[in-house]
Formats: sequence, C-alpha cells, structure tokens
Amino acid sequence: MDRRSRAAVPLRGGVALAVVSASAIPLAAVAAVGQPLSLPTTLRATVQVPVQAPGVAPEPASSLRALYARLAACWQPPAGLARFERTEVTARFALRRDGSVIGEPRITFATQPSDGRAFRLLADAARDAIRRCTPAPITPGLGGAIAGRPIALRFIYQGPKGQGV
Repeated sequence: MDRRSRAAVPLRGGVALAVVSASAIPLAAVAAVGQPLSLPTTLRATVQVPVQAPGVAPEPASSLRALYARLAACWQPPAGLARFERTEVTARFALRRDGSVIGEPRITFATQPSDGRAFRLLADAARDAIRRCTPAPITPGLGGAIAGRPIALRFIYQGPKGQGV
C-alpha cells in the first residue's frame, strides 16, 4: 500500500517550494496484536536557494509549507560558492515539539560536482541554515504533528546564472 501527496507553493522572488509526502506500510510487518507496524513518514521538501523573500512572517509556522519556507529563508550563500554551477544537497533532521533540532542534521544526498569543495560549502551552508533557524517558531499543533519525525530538506543552488530564478 503506497500513498503519496504532492503540492507546490510559489514563494516570493519566483522560488518554488515542492512538498512531497510519502508513506508506506510494509505488508510483512504486523504486530502481535494484528496492527501494522511502520516507520515514521519522512517529511520532504525541495527549495531553490537563496530564497529571496523579504522577510519571514513573525507568527509561528502552522503548516509544513510555512516551516519549510522559514528554514529555506535562513540559507545564506557561502563565500566561494558563486563560481560553481548547479549543486544539490539534502539534509535530514528531526525537530522537537518546541521546534529545536534533535541531534545533528545529516547530509544524506548530494550531487557530485567536479570539485568537492562546492559540496562541502553547500553542505555546511545547509547545516548552518538549519542551526540558524532553530528552534523554529511553530504552533503547538504543528509541533505535535512533526515531533521526532524525519524531515528531508533538499537545497538546490543554481549557480551564478540561476540566481533570481
């Protein structure tokens, strides 16, 4: 059984945020009481960075879209990255109910640029953005819904030609 939902939200500055949620219940995993067992669904989002929104709303995020936009807005281009072409990196982390990060964000995917320095710069920028934006101001309802669930946030840097997309 596989369920997927997708939504795309335009942000200011022509940046698109794609949200994908997928969940699956393995047919072979059944508890002794007959209830299916499953791992937490990974919450996923893709953002093109830098986000050129002129500010983040002061109220706490009450939806995943608002949370992802808030996290992406904290990304800052590191010095030395401007000369590299398109690079992608995915950071995986989890938040507590109060919006603080559980543990250290992990880089789980990256494109393989010809220069490893671009990857390191972008990976550090993604981790720094998550650290800079957390604890994220979120509503108690959103905090309860996402607490402890893995979040995979993909940052896409388009290179000097792709800025202002």
